[in-house]
Amino acid sequence: MTILSFCDPKTAMVTTKATVAEAIHVMLACQVGAVAVVDEKNCVAGIFTERDVMTKFALSGRDPADTLTRDLMTTPVHTASNEITPSEALTLMMERNFRHLPIVDSRGTLLGILSLRGLLQHRTEELTHELDSLEAYYSNDSIGG
Repeated sequence: MTILSFCDPKTAMVTTKATVAEAIHVMLACQVGAVAVVDEKNCVAGIFTERDVMTKFALSGRDPADTLTRDLMTTPVHTASNEITPSEALTLMMERNFRHLPIVDSRGTLLGILSLRGLLQHRTEELTHELDSLEAYYSNDSIGG
């Protein structure tokens, strides 16, 4: 299973020419907290998050329909290759204090966006399965159990 299987089902992205209003509409439509901002080659130029909306835009007095996302996006953005493991991604995201990690190929082309929520959900499912297995093992009353 590759890291892409843990990415958000819909890859939320906008171009560098998108407005803040367009980026927010994409976030709402995809039910995510960030959009990747990509150039004309679909390479990640930055990331625009809910945190960017709150810290850079909300009280600025600017019009969301006239403000370009590229003027407020977080850049440079940390990306990871699709070779990263879920454990490595989780460690990276926790150490660097970010909730969204764009996954790119060797050319920097966006493949998907990994969310901390998705990784934690997967880890919770793994631990639940492991706990269920341990409970079954220790409660086995059969011969040799």
